[in-house]
Order: sequence, then structure tokens, then C-alpha cells
Amino acid sequence: MGFLQSEGRKLAVAEPEGNDMNKAPKSHSLLLLTCLVPVAMMLQTACSEAQTARNAKADAQLVRPLPKENEKDRMNAWTVGLAGGLLEGAPIRLAAEMARVVDDGADLHLLPIVTRGATDNLNALLYLRGVDTAIINSDALEEYKIQAPQIRSRITYLLNLFPSELHIFVRPEITSLQDLVGKRVNFNTLGTAAAYSGPLIFSRLGIDVDKTFIPHQVALEQMRKGEMSAVVFITSKPVDAFVKGRWEAGFKFLPIRYDKTFEDYYLPATLDANEYPNLIKQGERVSTIAVPTALVAFNWPLRSNRYQRVARLVEYLFSRIDRLQAPGFDPKWQSINLAASVPGLTRFQAAQEWLDRKARSVQARP
Repeated sequence: MGFLQSEGRKLAVAEPEGNDMNKAPKSHSLLLLTCLVPVAMMLQTACSEAQTARNAKADAQLVRPLPKENEKDRMNAWTVGLAGGLLEGAPIRLAAEMARVVDDGADLHLLPIVTRGATDNLNALLYLRGVDTAIINSDALEEYKIQAPQIRSRITYLLNLFPSELHIFVRPEITSLQDLVGKRVNFNTLGTAAAYSGPLIFSRLGIDVDKTFIPHQVALEQMRKGEMSAVVFITSKPVDAFVKGRWEAGFKFLPIRYDKTFEDYYLPATLDANEYPNLIKQGERVSTIAVPTALVAFNWPLRSNRYQRVARLVEYLFSRIDRLQAPGFDPKWQSINLAASVPGLTRFQAAQEWLDRKARSVQARP
């Protein structure tokens, strides 16, 4: 009895009086709960692992598998980097169109590269890793005559893409180049062909002007107000601003005579009434010069991989030039002559060999 009393006292301390009937069921519940918790945790872990596995499998199906080592080597072996210039310029657009036409998966991948401008493309070709070819203006070589005297032997051309004609557009009171001395003349924004070639041409002509480098749209409005004397465009004709714009009588293009001053990099050209009917009278022409825009490559050793990949580009590009001349591509392709030369440069050997084979095949026809 004492034991029971003693035990009862212990129980009385542990539980309130009158709960004796609930002791056994609660103990069993606690025991059952203790057993079920680990099981539930194990089931939750298993479900989470299964879900993770399913998600990983789904992700694996969405992600393209990485190429094998030999496939990666093949892709890199036949990728040709092409420095194309500013995103808004014509050269990068031509580069993108070339890439579409010559693409052959891992066997040839032409990779257009946006740069600071056409004038920076030559620098990229000479010094930037991964650049095999570039679109340049021929007179870009002038900048390197001092720091790289052998520049003409280090660069070869694949294709004369198109000429960019010089347009010197002036106000009515300007009648000659000499009238521009000391006057405000705009050469478009830095990085453009006009911003590089324009001052170089004016320097050769001995005409010292107050040069500005603002967007031509702004400069043309300043011309109307008399705040700017001239604008210099170097781009393929016709230029929309002169075709669609309304200009008062007297606004005109100044003529430039082609002579030995320009024989090293430039070509003779003209502007006529068919191109600018509102500014040039029927039957008249304005003499000017053009800056050839060319696709060039580094003069790689003949047996090198870099030479071979550019040679493959030549094969694909020349044999598919008719695709670029079809509707849907830049109209400039329609006037391209594969055999046209570039002043001051030697043709890439694989390009010359392709032209020679083409000429022999034509001669062999009955």
C-alpha cells in the first residue's frame, strides 16, 4: 500500500487528479507518433529526391548536349571571324548577309563581329584574337604606313565590295573648295567612313577647315540655318538625304578632280542627275572620287589552318555570290564584280586561284 501510495503520489505530481484512465492511451499515442515521424521524414525525402530527379531529367531534355571534344575542335577549325564595323553601318549588314549564305554548320561558320567602326576593323584584323577577315575602306592603310611600313604585304583582299562615293554638299555661297577654308564642315560621327576618310582627303587637297563630328541629320539642319557651310558624306550613292530632302536653289555638290593625288587608294567616280534629280541638272555630272570598301584578310602562311579556313570562305562565297544578288539582300551585291581589284593591295591567293579556274572553265566551253 505504501508503495502504491508512494507511487500514487508520484503520479499525482506528474498528472492532475482524475486522468488515470487516459494514461495508457496517451502513452501509446506518443509511442506511435514517435515511430511515424521518422517514417514520414523518410517518405518526404524520397519524394523530394524523386522530384529532383524528374526535374533534372526534364532540364537535361531542354539543354542541348555539349559537343564532343573532336566536334568542338572541328567547329573552331572552320570558324572565320569577320570584323564588320558599327551595328548601324552598311558593312556589318553585308557581313551578316555573307554569314547567312556561306553557313555550312561545323564545316564553315562565318562570325560577324561588331567593332568601333570600319576604320577600326583593320586594327582588329592585325591585333585582335579570333579575327581572320575584315571589311575596311582602302585608305585605312594610310594610318599604318609609319607604325607598320610593310602593311601592304601583311594584308590581302578577297573582294572589292562596293565603292563609297565622296559627296561634298555645300551652301549656296560656297562655290569652290577654297571657299571652305576656315569654315565649319561636318564629317559625321567618329567611327564612320566620312569621319576617317573625309579629313584625310581634305588634307591631301590642302584645304584646312573647322572640322565637326556630329550626326549628319543635325548638321544638315544647321546648314539650312547658315550655321554649317558643308557636310561630307562618304557612302554609296544615292543618299536618301539628298534624294528626298527639299533644298533651296544654290545648294549643291562640289566637284573633285581625280589625279595622282588619289591614285594610291581611291577610284574616279561621278554623281549625276539620275541619282540626284533635284540637285543636278539633266545631262550634267559632278566629278568626284570613291573609296573602295573591301573584304580583306591577313596574309596567312599557305599551309596554316588560318589560311585554309579563309580559303574555304572564298570557295563558298564566290560560288554562292548569285544567292546574295537575289531579292532579299542588299542591292549593293548586284553590282559586285568578283574580278574587281582594290588599289594598293594584292589579291588573296585562294581568291586569285578561284578566278583563274573560273576563267579556264569559261574558255573550255564550246
